[in-house]
Amino acid sequence: MAFGGLALALALLVVSVSLLPSVASSDGDHARCEGVVKGWAGSVAGSEGKDGDKLSLRDLLFFLHIPRTGGRTYFHCFLKKLYTNAEECPRSYDKLRFDPSHPDCKLVVSHDDYSFMSKLPSERTSVVTILRNPVDRVFSTYEFSVEVAARFLVHPNLTSAKLMTSRVLTKSRAVSTLDIWPWKYLVPWMREDLFARRDARGIDKVRSSHRVNAYDVEDMVMPLHQYINDPVAHEIIHNGATFQITGLTNNSYLSGAHEVRHCVRKHPDLGHFVLQVAKSRLDRMLYVGLTEEHEESARLFAHMVGAQVLSQSGALNLDIKDNQPTGNDSHSSTLDPEDEETNEHLNSTHGSQNNRALNAADTVKDDHGKGNLTVGKLMEAYEGCISKLRKSQSNRRKISLRKVEGANFSKEARRQVPEVVLEQIISLNSLDMELYEHAKKIFTQEHLMLKSQQSTVIQHKQLTDQKGWIEMVCSSWSCSPWKVVLFGLGVTITIALIILALTTRRRTFKLKV
Repeated sequence: MAFGGLALALALLVVSVSLLPSVASSDGDHARCEGVVKGWAGSVAGSEGKDGDKLSLRDLLFFLHIPRTGGRTYFHCFLKKLYTNAEECPRSYDKLRFDPSHPDCKLVVSHDDYSFMSKLPSERTSVVTILRNPVDRVFSTYEFSVEVAARFLVHPNLTSAKLMTSRVLTKSRAVSTLDIWPWKYLVPWMREDLFARRDARGIDKVRSSHRVNAYDVEDMVMPLHQYINDPVAHEIIHNGATFQITGLTNNSYLSGAHEVRHCVRKHPDLGHFVLQVAKSRLDRMLYVGLTEEHEESARLFAHMVGAQVLSQSGALNLDIKDNQPTGNDSHSSTLDPEDEETNEHLNSTHGSQNNRALNAADTVKDDHGKGNLTVGKLMEAYEGCISKLRKSQSNRRKISLRKVEGANFSKEARRQVPEVVLEQIISLNSLDMELYEHAKKIFTQEHLMLKSQQSTVIQHKQLTDQKGWIEMVCSSWSCSPWKVVLFGLGVTITIALIILALTTRRRTFKLKV
């Protein structure tokens, strides 16, 4: 027994000694990563101090479009009505062909992360963005990845789909979904998976043999629980809003972005350094909207951003004309890539008709910015535009998902997803969850600030009305300061005499009684 105990002790000692290098290595890596992340955060804090009034619109507006937050509606239904085509920086969504040196460039709309500011005159640039509940954003990212990838299933095999895509993009100057981050990674990944599953079940079979829920149709589509645990999702999707606002995505212009992002993913306790930078940048943005507060977000955008654009262009307090498609939009190739796709990928009459419907809602006259616009009528136009876009988006989704009918995505279907999957999404997006809570606080402040401004405007209007009354009186009687004073004294004395007469009459009446 003694010998056995000694042997066990020696074995445990050997194991402990063998583990020491790995523990030391882990501690050393954590220390190195902490230095990397702290160094990056410190450099950001040193270069981004308080730079003037954040509420005033500057020369250039950068709409940092976080994917699947509803940004395309703002682009087509707000910004393309506020800015002329000439004022939109050429090929905003196209990282390779973007031209910020364009002399009339006043608007940039892009899925690029915050590091894109290095290409812009930061001291003359205002930034706006929209955030969404991280769980819903992951759902939407998954759904859109499937939707766009499924459009390629009209082809007999993956090779044919790739070949046709290459030919179409070579001939066309349009910015395709496959050119744009993050879809240039997520769509090919999902497309390859869809073809593999179709080959496994048979090309003619478009219905699932079993349906647990729309997010777990394994024989047709990569299940959601598999999707969120894939290395691609960890690299691009999870905490995506935080990394995009800090400029640390895998699409960053920052040379050290990959190392910082890798360290934060490997050592989650270092995430608070990155989160603090993200919060600080949100605090300095001209506007922060929330997808879940759609109506109020749109109203705030119209007043906080739209009113300033109109004021700067000299178009405020005029009327707006309904934008009708002209077919000659010089920026039609920059339609939001999340919903733009070539007709060849749909390969159907319905697909072509749907594209025309989308273009009809999106295309705007080049001279609209010189037209007649008020904040109120801007909101009316926005509501009409978004209604068209939602209808076209719904039609497009139905067409795209016909080849994978088991994936019948909806809000109701989301409720069928097991709680354990939802909890995992929340855990994997802990930074985004906290950043979203911070965005909600900013949104509340924006709401209160607008309410205060509107109260001030009402008071100013009342004073203006009073001034107008005086001017009306003076228009028939040349007013000078002493005449206004005499007029006021005359009115006061007249009122006093009337009150005195009424009082005297009452007393006389009582004496008679």
